[in-house]
Amino acid sequence: MMKISVKSRQKTEFIDITRQAKEAVSSSDIKNGFCHLFVPHTTAGITINESADPSVQSDILMILNQIVPWKADYGHMEGNSPAHIKSSIIGASEWIAIENARFVLGTWQGIFFCEFDGPRNRNVHINLLAAP
Repeated sequence: MMKISVKSRQKTEFIDITRQAKEAVSSSDIKNGFCHLFVPHTTAGITINESADPSVQSDILMILNQIVPWKADYGHMEGNSPAHIKSSIIGASEWIAIENARFVLGTWQGIFFCEFDGPRNRNVHINLLAAP
């Protein structure tokens, strides 16, 4: 297993980790298979979406903040219930196919670490599985 370290700088943000994830694949011997990315945090997530236009990430965060507002009658004592809910909506893992030692991603797709309770130091775990 490999790990990517991520340092968020804002309360909520998307951080493009595509380059680091690609480096993990290229440093391995795997030509064909799968990459599993897992975020071991309850107030963060991971997603694949457009990486060409940063306004897409801003739009997603804007709508998540509308759906799950920061101020509400939450019961969680730490005060970060919205971050937990957003993490559950986005999800904590992604699978990406590897073909000829490269990710099978669309032209505009990137891999994003999703911070919902920053700023913090975080990790993304990477497991690579070779195809038989």
